[in-house]
Amino acid sequence: MQAGFRMDFVLSHLGFVCALGTNIPDIIRNAQNGNQDGMQPKDVCIGGDIVPFGAVNIETHHKMRFYDLMQSAIEQIKPAVENIKSKYSPARIGIVLGASNTAVHEAQKYISEKLSTDTMPHDFSVSLLELGTPAELLREIVGTEGPAFTISTACSSSIKAIDTARDLIRNDFCDAVICGGVDARCDFALNGFNALEALSHKITNPMSKNRDGINLGECAALFIMESGHDGVRVMGCGETSDAHHPTAPDPTGSGAMESMRNAMTDAGLAAPQVDYINMHGTGTIANDAMESLAIHNLFDDKTLCASTKPLTGHCLGAAGACSVALSWLMINHNFIIPHIYDGRFADDCAPITLATKDNHQEIRTILCNAFAFGGSNSTIIIGK
Repeated sequence: MQAGFRMDFVLSHLGFVCALGTNIPDIIRNAQNGNQDGMQPKDVCIGGDIVPFGAVNIETHHKMRFYDLMQSAIEQIKPAVENIKSKYSPARIGIVLGASNTAVHEAQKYISEKLSTDTMPHDFSVSLLELGTPAELLREIVGTEGPAFTISTACSSSIKAIDTARDLIRNDFCDAVICGGVDARCDFALNGFNALEALSHKITNPMSKNRDGINLGECAALFIMESGHDGVRVMGCGETSDAHHPTAPDPTGSGAMESMRNAMTDAGLAAPQVDYINMHGTGTIANDAMESLAIHNLFDDKTLCASTKPLTGHCLGAAGACSVALSWLMINHNFIIPHIYDGRFADDCAPITLATKDNHQEIRTILCNAFAFGGSNSTIIIGK
């Protein structure tokens, strides 16, 4: 690479399924209107509780539901996948996904049968539990031969996957990478968050004085990344690890601020040049107080902010990719996703400006946050 030359990395195509829809037009319409119909009531095994869940409206045909989610998403961009396969060697097309559940939900059924019958069903496979399985299966679906691996750092996973895809191209391991995230419904995860008293029994209400926890959801968001100019640019990425606590964020927001600063430095942007922040915005007491403080310290109240999780649920390993996918759609289709909550801004949150349906400004750059257990923070900035 010539000195002083900056390579552009673009997300040229998107296949996307989430609680907002199973095709791009439906997702755009429902996101723009703040439609929460995809947040469906779901049983939690322990205690018989009913909680909202961001369900994807597709049938399960494969024994691993995440496979169906990936297949539905990749089918949307099949011509673009065939195009990169015709342009590049199969060994030069990589796959990097973020995930956290793989097929734990399905494996539970086998384990339950083993516990009740003392015999493991013959079709059980350890691959149900292996974190590398989503990337390996996607490589089989699309017929590529390049690097294929899954990153699992809980909720920060899939922004890290997109950043890693950029590294694979920048360091000449790949010419194109299919990247993003996938996570499917999982009763084990639902019960885990319920045990932590982190689940809300209502639709999550981020930044509200009445917020009381998260909703989970499922999603597959798959991008094609290449170097060039035809697509939405990956302008900058930032990652930090504050290691404050196994499950609680650092209340000072220092790691979150550093992650956002790193992304802006990488992008060559100052705070006023960021038009919209797609927050992690989980609706928990600790996250919203921390994230609003971090955003306020860097951006004051000058930048539009929103959490899209009241529309999709928190998709765990795919949460970052879901956020980036919705941001990609906003940039490509010139609309703004409003922040949906009860309108009662929390006294313990720092003042930030939440997007509404009345905002009509052009959005050229969007910063997306994804923060995880153990203080793993990731930020990405995409733009025109």
